Amino acid sequence: KKQNKRCRGWLLEKERERERTEEGGKEKKSRGEERREEERREEKEKSGMGVNERYTQWKTLVPVLYDWLANHNLVWPSLSCRWGPQLEQATYKNRQRLYLSEQTDGSVPNTLVIANCEVVKPRVAAAEHISQFNEEARSPFVKKYKTIIHPGEVNRIRELPQNTNIVATHTDSPDVLIWDVDSQPNRHAVLGATESCPDLILTGHKDDAEFALAMCPTEPFVLSGGKDKLVVLWSIQDHISTLAAEPGLSKSPGSGGFPNKSASKAGGGNDKRTKSPSIGPRDVYQGHTDTVEDVQFCPSSAQEFCSVGDDSCLVLWDARAGCTPVVKVEKAHNADLHCVDWNPHDVNLILTGSADNSVHMFDRRNLNLGGVGAPVHKFEGHNAAVLCVQWSPDKSSVFGTSAEDGILNIWDYKKIGKKQDSTGLKVPTAPPGLFFRHAGHRDKVVDFHWNASDPWTIVSVSDDGESTGGGGTLQIWRMIDLIHRAEEDVLVELENFKTHILACERS
Repeated sequence: KKQNKRCRGWLLEKERERERTEEGGKEKKSRGEERREEERREEKEKSGMGVNERYTQWKTLVPVLYDWLANHNLVWPSLSCRWGPQLEQATYKNRQRLYLSEQTDGSVPNTLVIANCEVVKPRVAAAEHISQFNEEARSPFVKKYKTIIHPGEVNRIRELPQNTNIVATHTDSPDVLIWDVDSQPNRHAVLGATESCPDLILTGHKDDAEFALAMCPTEPFVLSGGKDKLVVLWSIQDHISTLAAEPGLSKSPGSGGFPNKSASKAGGGNDKRTKSPSIGPRDVYQGHTDTVEDVQFCPSSAQEFCSVGDDSCLVLWDARAGCTPVVKVEKAHNADLHCVDWNPHDVNLILTGSADNSVHMFDRRNLNLGGVGAPVHKFEGHNAAVLCVQWSPDKSSVFGTSAEDGILNIWDYKKIGKKQDSTGLKVPTAPPGLFFRHAGHRDKVVDFHWNASDPWTIVSVSDDGESTGGGGTLQIWRMIDLIHRAEEDVLVELENFKTHILACERS
């Protein structure tokens, strides 16, 4: 079965090295082992401690660092996690949709999972409650609601901002699959079960498109990139407009505007329908010289977007200017680029993450210097390839980054150049701008997503197969607000708390 390039590339390289040393005889094997031991020692020195030691230390700090944390053991790794719509608000917690994937070994089908998650409100959970969790158990806060049997692996999930019940998925094929999760029937993921039928298939790639996927914030547009070095743009509205003109079709409530025959949703759990409809792209954009790894729309324009790839380039596009790059940033990093995100509060700022372990922040008004990328800031807080970057939906200067080192870092670029205070990370060697490190995962953090309905709450997933032999770990967490609030507000609250304690002691 084809492996996930990002998650397993390092292991494959080490396996090739082992085979080469074995072929060279015992003497060469011994030298290879010594070299690997030296690499492991250097890596440990860089990280300061081993994974298990780091995790054990992190667990002791959970009651101090977190306002709430839910740990959910996954049987199979999930390569993507996304928040869906908020369903219900209550006194102490809210109920919200969560989209996950299950990447199996073939003994059961791969699935797209729709879960209902109970998100505990700020300052509700007791410290002893959030610190007492079992790594091997499933969290009572996460309940599976519906399962869709997915054709192939689910490498990436993205929800449509105009209707978050509509999601797109990338798999190990050239197509993008569109799902109406409300109208899709619930399936039992057993060996031999027929695949669920997508509500729409987007065609246009000439080779597999596995990771690069984005939805437009302002229009029902879908953007994708793949191994064919292309960036492809579709409009879901093209499909809706075509179907709406056909007789006998109506808009189904809750379907996000997908017209469909009422009979098409019949058939219960088997979901045996006619072949999925498909549409071609509006435009195809050429400019990369290697695989396109990630794409992102400009938050304020459906016509502008960007892409990054294994050619180490950041490319900006404008649909109004044709199908060639508006700006191409050569050598945006010193290695493959894995991820990109565009600041929703300041459209001049773009983040990129790379296999060179770093994150760069670019200002699109001044992207190049001397023919190479000129980032405004370089953030170097990871010891392995960066897999995901995302701006906070709430605060314009804050963003998160996750990597193969098992760490999810939270940064504030406005802290750069300022003295770290009591609300910051009290470590002398902390990289500029870094103010929180989530070390709750024991292996590569392949994806995370800020919660727009509860902006400081984050869901993150790790693929734990290499470190623990398990499937994966899903964590939903929120740092204590004393860490990210303004220092003067925190000091006032602590002083009031101190006064209260002294008054209690006197009484």
